[in-house]
Amino acid sequence: MNREPIYAALFARLAEAGGFRTASRRLRHWSDVAAVEQPALFLAQKSETAEQRGALPTKWSCDLDAYVYCHAPDEATAATTILNPLLDAIEAALAPSGADVATNTQTLGGLVYQAAIVGKIETDEGTLGGQAVAIVPIRIIVP
Repeated sequence: MNREPIYAALFARLAEAGGFRTASRRLRHWSDVAAVEQPALFLAQKSETAEQRGALPTKWSCDLDAYVYCHAPDEATAATTILNPLLDAIEAALAPSGADVATNTQTLGGLVYQAAIVGKIETDEGTLGGQAVAIVPIRIIVP
């Protein structure tokens, strides 16, 4: 597995998706990201799991988290009205396109077998303030 082209392709796809003012593969805590830098996207690599399959090549499952931060412009605006379209944009960025439509998988331009949101999206809607946060679990499978 050639990791860096895969992670770079995923990051580029996500960073272009939602009109993010800040995007980085180096995670920052939301309290360190000023409101003027938001909406913001950060991609963090979590783990990689190797599966041996006899004589077949190793199958890799790579788990990442996309952190999405946004800040409401005023007290009258619910931060979720900004957060929800950002989550929709990430979901759309991972939808199959081009040749991938036939297999219903996102392959990051043929680099991987599949890249998809897998699991529970954790959110904090900014109930006690204007800051909203979402953590989107992404899994990449490389045959």
